[in-house]
Amino acid sequence: MLSAIREYGAKLGGEPGFKARDIRWCIDLDGQGRLLGLLPLGDERAGVTLDRCPDMHAMNAGGKSHFLIESAQTIALHFKTGEDDKKIESAKVRHEFFSHLIAKAADKVASLTGIRTFLADEHNMDALRGKMREQRVKPTDWVTWHVNGADPRVDELVQSWWREWRRADLAIDEGMSDASLVEPMICLLSGESMVPLATHPKITGLTGVGGLAMGDVLVGCDKAAFTSFGLDQSANAAMGSVVAQQYVDGLNDLIKKHSRRLANSLVVYWFKERVPEEEDPLAFLYGLESEDQQTASALLQARNLLDAIRSGQRADLADNHYYAMTLSGAAGRVMVRDWMEGPFAGLVENVVSWFDDLSVVDIFSGAIARDPKFFEVCLALIRNDRNKSISENLKKLPAVNASTLWRAAAYNQHIPSPLFAQALDCFRSALLADEPFSHARIGLIKAYFARNPEGEDKSMKPYLNPEHPNPAYHCGRLLAILAGLQRAALGDVGSGVVQRFYPAASQTPGLTLGRLIANSRNHLGKLDAGLSWWYENEIASVLGQMGDAPPRVLDLQGQGLFALGYYQQLANLRAGKKTDTNDIQSGAIA
Repeated sequence: MLSAIREYGAKLGGEPGFKARDIRWCIDLDGQGRLLGLLPLGDERAGVTLDRCPDMHAMNAGGKSHFLIESAQTIALHFKTGEDDKKIESAKVRHEFFSHLIAKAADKVASLTGIRTFLADEHNMDALRGKMREQRVKPTDWVTWHVNGADPRVDELVQSWWREWRRADLAIDEGMSDASLVEPMICLLSGESMVPLATHPKITGLTGVGGLAMGDVLVGCDKAAFTSFGLDQSANAAMGSVVAQQYVDGLNDLIKKHSRRLANSLVVYWFKERVPEEEDPLAFLYGLESEDQQTASALLQARNLLDAIRSGQRADLADNHYYAMTLSGAAGRVMVRDWMEGPFAGLVENVVSWFDDLSVVDIFSGAIARDPKFFEVCLALIRNDRNKSISENLKKLPAVNASTLWRAAAYNQHIPSPLFAQALDCFRSALLADEPFSHARIGLIKAYFARNPEGEDKSMKPYLNPEHPNPAYHCGRLLAILAGLQRAALGDVGSGVVQRFYPAASQTPGLTLGRLIANSRNHLGKLDAGLSWWYENEIASVLGQMGDAPPRVLDLQGQGLFALGYYQQLANLRAGKKTDTNDIQSGAIA
């Protein structure tokens, strides 16, 4: 896993002591260090990502700042109203360190003298703080510089000075990390002899899934329980500074540019060879962004791509490989919750199977429902509050459940029984509350049977299957027909057959459906002869599929088949299929 991430990060050209940062503002100075303005970068939502930003080591020790590029709070002592006195004092210490480092660098690099002059002039600093307040700069926003129209960050002399200062501060030779670790070891990733890093750079971007704003550690051993053989800190997973920076740069880049939210965790994924989004099978799962792509079937796109690979038209994709990991943060550590990898063609095939198994008839149009996005399948496992956003609703879904669904989609695995039970419970609750149908939810129930671990169930079809071999399915069909009969005879009666009898009928059909059939005689008498005959014929046809009598009791799987039978029969009735009776086509049945 780390080797694959490191390989990805190596392509970014990272180097210890430098990292990419999201910069929101730029302090513009003339050559003499006079303030010309404070320039916003990016848009109102985000700044711009700048690489080669100097990155200070051992920041946890306190009192340090990064070199050249820092927060508005550290550079300008810009605070929010009512800031805590301790935080102000701490920021002043970091500001002094920052100013001292700039002054020291300016002694060697002429392009930094303007910044040194500016920082030493309190009037200029007051003016800068005034502009920051005026432009509503956040104290935590990252800030860079332009001096006389040039960016000192990319100045080779500035970068060279930073390398030399960092090397001296670490008191080591180039390529090593901590002077206290003098015994060479074999690097876990490169296999070369080196002095291991004591602490690794942090992973950023996990704040939305339990991570810390300051970053989280992927490799770290700060507790006695994590150490062995007398080794301290990260020597327990020995890596040199270069390879450690590569895996950190790689993972940070993946989180920023190639990640997807998965309930309370984050999935990052990439391919050995670059794949455009319109050919990205995992993007099909999540739902493509452009309107043109959204109107096309994800299943059709995935199937066309698979056909192109199999026919040799896309031989370039046949040898590709994918990698995916599921992450979250916990107490300052990166939690790797899942790791997947495999051939690209196999992934496309699994995505095709996923949409095939989820496909179900649309309850309104009678056509196949739109391919569900992955978050919609996740929402199928929970009761949704319409007054809350999608992200707020998804917080109720345990990360392990979302991860299990993700693995089922990418690896073509079966749907575990507990998730099936959750989807079924939510289907029943929504039905009784007269909430809109979730096509993703009924599709997930169908996928459970289609992916039965005891063997694929060929009887599972998107549309109504009158020849389904299981009586439980036909019990659900019968309830839908009886509900339609009641509505055709009496109109909207509020709490009808479904709201009053669905739970009992889906669990003990043998004890419930008989009474409902007997009562249906009263409803048949209120219809005209043609429609009455049609309903009688439909009821008799369904009863004929049950054998001698409806099952007395249904287990969990039987209740799932009942739900599928009910839903697909209802969709069939609403679409007006198998009859040309005007009353049915005009909506007498709903």
